[in-house]
Amino acid sequence: MLGRAFWKAHEIRDHIAVASNKLAPTLWLKNAMFLHPYLNKWVGGNIWIYQDRIIYVGDKEPEITEGTEIYDCSGQYLVPGYIEPHAHPFQLYNPHSLAKYVSQTGTTTLVCDNLLLLLQFNKKKAFSFIDDLQLHPVQFFWWARYDLQTEMREENEMIAPDIMKQWIEHPLVIQGGELTGWPRLLGGDDLYLQWINETKKMGKRIEGHFPGASEATLTKMKLCGIDSDHEAITGEEVYRRLKSGYTVSLRHSSIRPDLETLLTDILQLGIKRFDEMFFTTDGSTPLFYQDGMINKMIEIAINQGVPAFEAYKMATYNVAKYFQLDSYIGVIAPGRIASINILESKENPHPVSVLAKGKWIKKENELSHPFPEVNWNKYGIKPLNLEWELTMDDLQFSMPMGLKMRNAVIMEPYSITLDNSIDELSLDHDESFLVLIDKNGKWRINTMLKGFAKAVKGFASSYSTTGDILLIGKDKHDILKAFQRLKEIGGGIVLTENGEVLHEIPLHINGVASAKSFLEIMEEEKTLDRLMRERGYPFLDVIYTLLFLSSTHLPYIRITPDGIYDVMKKTVLFPSIMR
Repeated sequence: MLGRAFWKAHEIRDHIAVASNKLAPTLWLKNAMFLHPYLNKWVGGNIWIYQDRIIYVGDKEPEITEGTEIYDCSGQYLVPGYIEPHAHPFQLYNPHSLAKYVSQTGTTTLVCDNLLLLLQFNKKKAFSFIDDLQLHPVQFFWWARYDLQTEMREENEMIAPDIMKQWIEHPLVIQGGELTGWPRLLGGDDLYLQWINETKKMGKRIEGHFPGASEATLTKMKLCGIDSDHEAITGEEVYRRLKSGYTVSLRHSSIRPDLETLLTDILQLGIKRFDEMFFTTDGSTPLFYQDGMINKMIEIAINQGVPAFEAYKMATYNVAKYFQLDSYIGVIAPGRIASINILESKENPHPVSVLAKGKWIKKENELSHPFPEVNWNKYGIKPLNLEWELTMDDLQFSMPMGLKMRNAVIMEPYSITLDNSIDELSLDHDESFLVLIDKNGKWRINTMLKGFAKAVKGFASSYSTTGDILLIGKDKHDILKAFQRLKEIGGGIVLTENGEVLHEIPLHINGVASAKSFLEIMEEEKTLDRLMRERGYPFLDVIYTLLFLSSTHLPYIRITPDGIYDVMKKTVLFPSIMR
């Protein structure tokens, strides 16, 4: 299942030699007090590690210690490395920069969405990429998506049956989903059902995506083989999922910071067993991770009254057990990957030291970075090259229907009544020009966006669900300026005003993610957030707004490569036009 974590025969012989006191461990964690979910208590003893694997836990001390690093854990508490079971690893950051940053606060395993790999990578190079990530100290796993989360003419090619089969069978893919296209399944799509069955035959899990689902819908989806869901926003919805036999991922994200409410409701409902629950931050944007990832969720849980032991299990063992990976992760015991967090106290989940695959990520609050650099060129990844020009002719608007923002991600239809034939709109209202244009320059769809901001004059982004270009703003000349700068920097996000560039975020990984460090990305997002709020953006997360303008897994209307799309009726209302 684990690829690299299936140790070779000669490595296993070395591990046995260490356990037999014939070979020195590389690291000895002495006088450790560690969480043990099998015994359901804190256990004291010594932990022997050889390279990336835990060899022994117990009272014995190694007899051979030549070359062994000895670390005294007296007065400290050890827990397994934290696991994020639902990561979207291309939210401005990339998998490498995300892992390097969040591992500092103890999240050492990421289960990742493969959507951007389907959309942006050559198939062969995508598999090469996820295999190469195994050389990192953070452990990566992946999902196999059954749909592209938007309407695209090329979908049947991108997720053709042979491609789906390769993803489902890949040893680093541990689940199918998330199931954003579940209405297709209930509507009789047997190909969808076939992929689910193929995933199940491989012994892998299926994750749902069921916001607001009724008991009837949850029951039907369970009959289709779905194992878990992360869309509960109330304790009652958690209860409903548990009653229907689902494992429930409790979400706390940049657009749904729900964990406190969920836990308050759960405890009031009298739920005291947490074995079928774990945490997720659901691919939040960079600033949300300023103080870490899963460590923050454990802190919230403990503060809300969840017993500390249970909170740590929700962040580690419960996830590993669910994915049938507890022989490798989520437990401090022989044979497991040596990913361990060292804490000052049981109630403080923010580690002072972090081990990932036997390497120090942080030691007594001093950081080290045992991460190999990524050669993006190896995977055919480079800055976006737009070999076409945007003109005023592309900024002609006659659409009778626009998109109205209910919040950062929910879009409703509205009737356009203002005169949008002019080059510049008034700053007295919150309607803006909106264009989605093919990154290859072949098609476009022009409409209006209400609720985005009153004073954003020019905005261009290659960060979108599909990697196509979003243009938003009040002034067509500033929109042209933003697009031109987007071309010059090789893709990204550009904000312009009165002919000047106010801010830009270069995204040199195919125009959809940054190759910079996580701290640099956070600062760039912080500046963008401030400038957008000064110009009237009213919602939680502008980055998610850009991503979800084209995403057809949420109501009610979207702007997609096929055109203006009605999510509920599953029809294209106004098709995109060729340029």
